[in-house]
Amino acid sequence: MKKMAMAAFGGTLAGILATGYVAGPLLAQETARETSIYEQLDLFGDIFERIRVQYVEQVDEKELIEAAIGGMLSSLDPHSSYLSPDDAASMRVQTRGEFGGLGIEVTQEEGFVKVVSPIDGTPAEEAGIESGDFITHVDGNSVLGLGLDEAVDLMRGPVGSEIVITVVREGAEEPFDVSIIRDTIKLTAVRSRTEGQTAVVRVTTFNDQTYPNLESGIAKQIEEAGGIDNLNGIVLDLRNNPGGLLTQAIKVSDAFLESGEIVSTRGRDPQDGERFNAEPGDLAQGLPMVVLINGGSASASEIVAGALQDHRRAIVVGTKSFGKGSVQTVMPLRGNGAMRLTTARYYTPSGRSIQALGVSPDIVVEQPRRTEAEEEEEATNRFQRSEADLRGSLNNDSLTEDEVRQIEEDRAKAEAAAELREEDYQLAYAIDILKGLSALGPKN
Repeated sequence: MKKMAMAAFGGTLAGILATGYVAGPLLAQETARETSIYEQLDLFGDIFERIRVQYVEQVDEKELIEAAIGGMLSSLDPHSSYLSPDDAASMRVQTRGEFGGLGIEVTQEEGFVKVVSPIDGTPAEEAGIESGDFITHVDGNSVLGLGLDEAVDLMRGPVGSEIVITVVREGAEEPFDVSIIRDTIKLTAVRSRTEGQTAVVRVTTFNDQTYPNLESGIAKQIEEAGGIDNLNGIVLDLRNNPGGLLTQAIKVSDAFLESGEIVSTRGRDPQDGERFNAEPGDLAQGLPMVVLINGGSASASEIVAGALQDHRRAIVVGTKSFGKGSVQTVMPLRGNGAMRLTTARYYTPSGRSIQALGVSPDIVVEQPRRTEAEEEEEATNRFQRSEADLRGSLNNDSLTEDEVRQIEEDRAKAEAAAELREEDYQLAYAIDILKGLSALGPKN
């Protein structure tokens, strides 16, 4: 019994000693780490003081510290940044849907400003700026080496003033200049219309107006069609939509899902993860759906496309999306500034991360660029004649007048669809998919 007691005591003692041997080095490492951090902060203070006293020109201490904070945040990733009080106020205005500028969503890549997407109906879109363009100069000043916020500041200015940006575009042999007149950007979050029997819902951004606009837009198209039975499906157009509010992306996804997970977020601490689920109710009342995406579809757009794709609620058509799968939290700071910090990654219902990979469409459809030769060929084909145009041609005697009229109406619809292919090939492709699905359905 004594031997057993001694063995137990020995085991306990050994455990204490082992714990001491493990805890000692860890404690030493933590102390060394804290010492290193304080040494680095002392180094920062030393550099700051030398700049303040010895730099060739007098500096604004406040601006110097803001620059240091901005540099620290921008070194993390392209989406973390410091927002001065003015920038923070501008961001709050932007999420409400109206602000001044060119109308482009940008990020930074290889030191240059890259266009994520131009916003519909804005000066940048009207000037022909495209997703994937690189902006290398603003009014002749290079943006290479500038932080993203600094480059954006160069592009800001009074409404009505002119700006010249230098653009490098894939496929273009040389950089070229684009002149743009700054304007007040009024975002219409959702535009809706009907093409044939298909409701087309174009979502341009995810701000406070998005879900209310979506709900009213779909209701309007159903009413104008004379009821849901007169529509064959819905095209949700998310092309060149740079994203926006996560809450709105969840609401838009939920608008078409009856149940199931919409998106999950995972931060550094697993306990900080969140899951967002759909609630019953479908604005489209079960109609087939096609979601259109391209390289300008980012962030919130990818959440919606990924959720509807994973739940097999919609066919995703177009080209691979931008691949921004991170969540930024805006944290207010003293002095009315703010910090935009990447705090999590988001995942689609199947558990896949979109970060750097994007959403891959179910059907890849490129938007072709028309050449001058194709336009000339189209103009020539307009004047081609058929048998019916020949003088003295025989009439079709197998059809009644009503049947002939129906054929002519169907042909007119087909020709309208063909014209849409010339104007917007991807949208026409999406509409054709829904038309084909309705043709396979049971006859009433």
